[in-house]
Amino acid sequence: MGPQTSGKEKFDIIVLGAGVIGLSCAYHIKSTHPDLSVLVVDNAATSAQGDTGKSIGAVRNMFSSQVNMLLADTSIDFYKHVQENLGFNLNLELIGYLWLLTEEQYEVFSKVGELMKSSGVEFKVWERSDLRSMIPNLKLDFSQSDEQAQVMGLKSIYKGLQGIKCGIVSPELIAAFYEREFRRLGGSIRYGTEAVSIVVEPVKKLGIPREPLVWQEKKILGIETRGSQLLADKTVIALGRWASRLLDPIGLDSHMKPKKRQIFQLAGSKIESLLNTPGFNKQGTLPFTILPKSHVLLRPVKSEKCFWIEAADDVGRQFMFEEDPKAEEDYYRYGIYPILSSHFPPFKDVKPSNMWAGQYDINTMDACPCIFENHGATIVSGLSGSGIMKADAVGRIAAALYGKEEYTTLYGGEKIKTSRLGILERDVGKERFVI
Repeated sequence: MGPQTSGKEKFDIIVLGAGVIGLSCAYHIKSTHPDLSVLVVDNAATSAQGDTGKSIGAVRNMFSSQVNMLLADTSIDFYKHVQENLGFNLNLELIGYLWLLTEEQYEVFSKVGELMKSSGVEFKVWERSDLRSMIPNLKLDFSQSDEQAQVMGLKSIYKGLQGIKCGIVSPELIAAFYEREFRRLGGSIRYGTEAVSIVVEPVKKLGIPREPLVWQEKKILGIETRGSQLLADKTVIALGRWASRLLDPIGLDSHMKPKKRQIFQLAGSKIESLLNTPGFNKQGTLPFTILPKSHVLLRPVKSEKCFWIEAADDVGRQFMFEEDPKAEEDYYRYGIYPILSSHFPPFKDVKPSNMWAGQYDINTMDACPCIFENHGATIVSGLSGSGIMKADAVGRIAAALYGKEEYTTLYGGEKIKTSRLGILERDVGKERFVI
């Protein structure tokens, strides 16, 4: 039996999700249509409590897809504007991304590097001699006698690749900025409100039993909560991995699958010296670093004197929705740790002091965002782990889609055809630079 509703409320627009994507959509829609009543709905007690708050918090503009590149590049520029010109601290630090690449991986990158360079993406290639002198604790080569390295298939690091307009940020602060500005414009937010189901009704209601019938034209008109119906002319579904929980029961495809990602916090005197690695950036720290094997990631957190560690386990990790995903200590111990400690010996015997997990909403088609309309709803999904770094551009595209604008003007004035991120006229290119 469904929830008992005690009443109905009507809005111009309802946005489901108070993560960074939902709040960016709400802010940009409200800022371009200030007279509309816009309501954000989220089950949590405050913003960014889902996968936004569990993100590793990194940004980059280095992608093989020119669309992904443009979305991220303009969003990062907007975040810089917010922090430097508007005075709202996002903890944005462009410390760089540092890919440590085998010779084979570098050859693969070279094929997309020219495309990035022609699009204005700035990066620097570091030679082995540079890496050896700048990161003395980094192990570049493995001998035939290193049995563990041979078993894992670890190969020598050939070069380093540093993205310049890349770095780290606090996702919850980006969400807080959008929330502040959205409220300032008169937008409303209801936390602690669960969207139990989507309301689907016929466009022309006839008042006959079992509507909507198969021959009737249908439209999404809002949501059922545990107490009322919240109805709207337009419902924006920006729920990340939760989207399918509402869309599957009404037969709509969100074009994404959820996959768990885990983060482990490591601290201690043995690894503190890595936080102070001069030469790569003005902060004098090790960049956000990606190891060659299994995309093991190191995110420096200087303020906490620690590193956040993550890895990408694509094949072998099932697509599965988890209401409250938990990090698995054995995943670190037997999966990440052998790779991490082989390349960086100071991490030997360092155990996680904290750990958490979230889920990516993976677009398995091309790893680019999906922003499209279906039966009167706007669906924003498939951010594939890079939602934080594209959130501003995604919100602008959702607002343009609502306004039926053929082109979206991104921050800085660049334009993109709004339908390129849709399904029917999709034109994004397949992303090959996924981590």
